[in-house]
Amino acid sequence: SSPVHYNKGSIECIEAIEASSTKEEYEGYLRNNVLKYVWRFRYKDNIKDLRKARWYLDKLIGSVGKLCDD
Repeated sequence: SSPVHYNKGSIECIEAIEASSTKEEYEGYLRNNVLKYVWRFRYKDNIKDLRKARWYLDKLIGSVGKLCDD
């Protein structure tokens, strides 16, 4: 479950970002978040940041996988 600050009504922020972006924009957003969390993990939240990077990477794999499955 996501923290309450990521939800508004019945939609999560990540879903709104995906819905309002092109596929390329959304995948760029995911890729850049992976980079951000991997980049800073030694200086900020260590394993927590690596888990966040993995979460975004899993989302990116899912998005790219949809294209490959079509």
